[in-house]
Amino acid sequence: MGSEAGPASPVVSWAELAEHALDGIAVIDSDGLFVQLNEAGIALCARSADDLIGMPAPFEAAQGFSPDACDLLNDGATEQVCEWAPVAGQRREFAYRTRALPGDLSMIIVTFRDVSAERHRQRRVAAIARSSVKLASEGSISATLDALAREVLQADLLAGAQILTLDDSGQTIQIMGSAGFRRWPDFFARLVECRERGAALTMISAFELREPVVVPDRWAAIQRDPSWEPLHEYLGELKWDWFASVPLMIRGRCAGILNAFFAPGQVVGRQTIEFLQAMAEQAALAVDYASLLQNERELARREERQRLARDLHDSIVQQVFSIGMQAKSMGLLGARGGSVPAETVRRIADEVGVLSRSVLADLRAMVHELRPEASTQSGLGEAIRALVKITTNRTGLSGSVVGGGGGLDRMTPEMVEDVYRIVAEAIHNVVKHAEASRITIRLGGRDHTIAVTVADNGKGVARARAGRQDQTGGYGLVNMRERAERWGGTVRIRSRSGTGTSVRVVVPLPVAAPRVTLPPAEQPAQPDEPTEDQTP
Repeated sequence: MGSEAGPASPVVSWAELAEHALDGIAVIDSDGLFVQLNEAGIALCARSADDLIGMPAPFEAAQGFSPDACDLLNDGATEQVCEWAPVAGQRREFAYRTRALPGDLSMIIVTFRDVSAERHRQRRVAAIARSSVKLASEGSISATLDALAREVLQADLLAGAQILTLDDSGQTIQIMGSAGFRRWPDFFARLVECRERGAALTMISAFELREPVVVPDRWAAIQRDPSWEPLHEYLGELKWDWFASVPLMIRGRCAGILNAFFAPGQVVGRQTIEFLQAMAEQAALAVDYASLLQNERELARREERQRLARDLHDSIVQQVFSIGMQAKSMGLLGARGGSVPAETVRRIADEVGVLSRSVLADLRAMVHELRPEASTQSGLGEAIRALVKITTNRTGLSGSVVGGGGGLDRMTPEMVEDVYRIVAEAIHNVVKHAEASRITIRLGGRDHTIAVTVADNGKGVARARAGRQDQTGGYGLVNMRERAERWGGTVRIRSRSGTGTSVRVVVPLPVAAPRVTLPPAEQPAQPDEPTEDQTP
């Protein structure tokens, strides 16, 4: 009926397969110029075939490819990324792979696809992640918001970004972070002038509405509006078109505005607004954190002032009052007109001398507690010994410091300051509440930690609580624990009625990272002159 079937012929030729491929396929010559593109490649490049042929291609030949096989469909091939600008103001990102053209090693065949949206999302996610990390840094609020503005600028390739917040009065907006624009000291004065001339401020609308506001072709409208003349020079420093304002919301209230200035050709869509809102939330968190930190510092200052007032009243004020009474009695004796017994004068003078020395010791102790930097510079052990000496001279307590060395020299100045403050608070509690006659401080290092114990022979916490409000569980203990936890440490209190109390703080010592020495061949070259990316 029919002859035996021969080898099956290909259903689609290689040329047809390349022509109908979903990815772009291009051939470039040894000079990097387009020689041929399929329909998908022409569409991705957004130019006509006549324009593209002979035009420099954005692709670079991959290093180490095999010249004996095209292998276009091998997913293990190295994928590179390049940028392509078909027209001014537009930018695309291509992921591509290259191989030598079979039969002609001077030609390179490239498969490529558009990954602009994918890379854009990646930049946005990375910007949000980096901004979250920056919130945990110890930089100032202005430095943090400057960094957030830069993340917004880089992630969406904007022309400029501003982050504005309310000042302490809650009435005036101020620039706290910006990117793209240079600082203008009189920016707000000019902005107010524009508003007085009748200019409509989009950011005020966003602030009042508490929702994003987008204005297309904003720069063109501002250029035509004479009421914006005071800021034409400032706003004209960048090339931008569309504009968006996004409010910074903190627990239901608007605390500021994120302004985004979009480069020409950029259109603001839903995903862009969602990204700006995410970054505005990060900025709001930074502002809120700074406000809470400021409130915490104010509380600490108030607590410190109250403690000083109590100390002044309990000791210095009463002693100065006694000195005044002794002086008044001496005056009354002299006013009688008769001779004053030498023994009486000597007794009053001795009492005034003792009181004045006690006042001087108390004042020195307060100054030492307020400004211990001079003592802590010589190390934790010396600072604690100086504090104990001042305390025993002032109060009559018997005090001793046992131990030292053992890693104390590895403590940073900030760590020394915090541990010193913990010990000072513990000693203060002994003096005020323990009714003790002896205090012992033990300090030293062991197993990469520093431990300091403050022990007394007083009445213990249980009896102290029965006599007055618990001082060890209040602000003082919270402050002590916060200082220790800052370094990953702990504070423990042990107390038994009639046998005294011990406060023990344990803080890990910083561990030095091992030094890594590169082999000579890997040592980075040291330029003789600064490059463009270096600051002279």
